[in-house]
Amino acid sequence: MKLTLEKVRVDDLVFGDHTMINGTTLIVNKNEIIKKVKEDDRIAKVNIDIVKPGESARLFSVRDVIEPRVKVDDTCELFPGTIGSVDQVGEGVTKVFKGATIVTTGKIVGVKEGIIDMSGPGAEYTPFSHTNNLVLDCDPISGLESRQYEEALRLAGLKIAHYIGEKCQEATAQEKVAYETLPIDQQKQKYPELPKVGYIYMLQSQGLLHDTYFYGVDAKEILPTYIYPTEVMDGAIVNGNSIIACDKNTTYHHLNNPIIEDLFEYHGKEINFCGVIITNENVTLEDKERSSNYTAKLSEQFGFDGVIISKEEYGNTDTDLIMNCKKIEEKGIKTVLVTDEYAGRDGSSQSLADADPKADAVVTTGNANETIILPPMDKIIGKIDSEDLDAGNYEGNLKHDQSIEIEIQAIIGATNELGFNKMGATEF
Repeated sequence: MKLTLEKVRVDDLVFGDHTMINGTTLIVNKNEIIKKVKEDDRIAKVNIDIVKPGESARLFSVRDVIEPRVKVDDTCELFPGTIGSVDQVGEGVTKVFKGATIVTTGKIVGVKEGIIDMSGPGAEYTPFSHTNNLVLDCDPISGLESRQYEEALRLAGLKIAHYIGEKCQEATAQEKVAYETLPIDQQKQKYPELPKVGYIYMLQSQGLLHDTYFYGVDAKEILPTYIYPTEVMDGAIVNGNSIIACDKNTTYHHLNNPIIEDLFEYHGKEINFCGVIITNENVTLEDKERSSNYTAKLSEQFGFDGVIISKEEYGNTDTDLIMNCKKIEEKGIKTVLVTDEYAGRDGSSQSLADADPKADAVVTTGNANETIILPPMDKIIGKIDSEDLDAGNYEGNLKHDQSIEIEIQAIIGATNELGFNKMGATEF
């Protein structure tokens, strides 16, 4: 499969009479966007705003972040099985609008979402302080249950990202990058002298509002399966997870998965990147055993010499991570794990809920329990209750001046377990 990404740079985002690209400025018609979102009768009200890098602005209850993209050929549709048909994606030409995002916010009952600060110390922990963000703050109709509200927000973000992409698809790209993965036998033969490396991509799937969707299918319903990495870049995987902000994989993270991009960077030079196995994160021991057995079997079946394994979230999912590691290592395949830590605010607690001697090559993306003080901001978007702050709250963390003392797990992407952040650790 071969996919070409045509990257259009977006340096500014403004409202205007028409949705279009003018140079490197993305212009959005607010009324068009509101009308498009309210096609879903589950949304009662939509407030639309723009926040830019360096602005004194804070977003609460962030649900998802999506990068505008659009297919510019007739091979397939973006975000298949959700807003597009279920045709296979991952080939052809896709136009990408770099530097712009769609951010959805909404307070889902019983769920603690995340924060994005566009300036100040909190901005250093999230990639979305560096993008121009179109924010959709959506209120549901009265009595709408949480799952329906989450679905409405999820679809709204995807639709608007695709809508903007369609309106701007004639824009001139400043960069074009091609990615290709051959069928597995051909791929192994192309670079026979290089180690064959695969990627084990663990998807959040632990139940209500802890979801990820693959071609529109809830990941909890799948068995581990082999996919082409370019499918990920074309929206085959979308976020449906409404919990812990710091290590949540937003749809933007999936589209721009840095592990996949780095594996392509070294492909044909130091490694032979042979593809991706997606697997789920389960609740019951039986399901964990089933999925990890299947993941190890596929890794052996496809002849990988080594794999990188990433996960989403912490605690219960640490067991899935270690099971995958142990069983794949027992097949004679080397593993490298990517995970964040919950080691307590002083860093002295156990970092992971599970461990094994075979997990001897681990990349950390930071300790989510570290605390930070977020100063007051001039602009606040999204819902906040003083007694129910986002993940990482504790008594007294909302100060009289509206500053917040909080764990960094409240910040969207702070310890993202795809490595889409600035934190880590080095052993000397």
